Amino acid sequence: MTDPANFYTGLVVQAYSALKAQTFDPAPYAAFVRSHGQPGLEVGCGAGQPLLELVSKGLDVDGVDSSPDMIEQARTAARQQGLDVRLHVARMEQMDLGRQYRSIYLAGPTFQLLPDDEVALRALEAFRRHLAPGGTLMVPLWVAGPTPAEQLGAAREAVDDSGAVLRYTPVSEVYDPATRTRRTAVTYERVPTTGPRERVDRDWVIHWQTLRTITELASQAGLTVRNVEPPSAAGDADLGAEFTVFLTHA
Repeated sequence: MTDPANFYTGLVVQAYSALKAQTFDPAPYAAFVRSHGQPGLEVGCGAGQPLLELVSKGLDVDGVDSSPDMIEQARTAARQQGLDVRLHVARMEQMDLGRQYRSIYLAGPTFQLLPDDEVALRALEAFRRHLAPGGTLMVPLWVAGPTPAEQLGAAREAVDDSGAVLRYTPVSEVYDPATRTRRTAVTYERVPTTGPRERVDRDWVIHWQTLRTITELASQAGLTVRNVEPPSAAGDADLGAEFTVFLTHA
């Protein structure tokens, strides 16, 4: 099993922005920080999207990610845009940033990269330590289903600035609803116009939470669920369901 800090390295980071299946509209995150107060913290900020867009709008938001390679990409993008932003390398369950925040959020379901409930609990405890009194934590979640069989072995491709083909292929998968875990063996490739092909094989692990399980973990961490969007989210939501929990100090 590949740890998130080790998954997003080297070729994976080079290919990530071009091949990622989802981008995040910065507007909801900017609205969250404006509503709940500054400073803000984006956990799992990766290469800087949407963090840098918020900073460019004058918001005081820091970023943290467990991948040094991702943070280096974010630093490069910030320099290119002339932005001054605090960026930290730390695992979310171990972070000690020396600052408290009125707003803490994860852009997308990054929380589900944590491999089990024990690590998830430690992350929530770290969030609580960094959450200022009266502050709010926003955690988007997703109840993962198995990857459709027709997608296993099917490559997703993009072309980089040099003309090289970047390729991502999910190869095989173990899906275990009892442990709420999906482990997918994936391959990243870079095929240049000339020269040798690059390839790395990784295990991509998703450990999902339901509203019931995140509520229980939050309580153990000294946090409480203030509200849920959409309000109809059930204790054990259907596969594929997406919802966001907003947490405060208990």
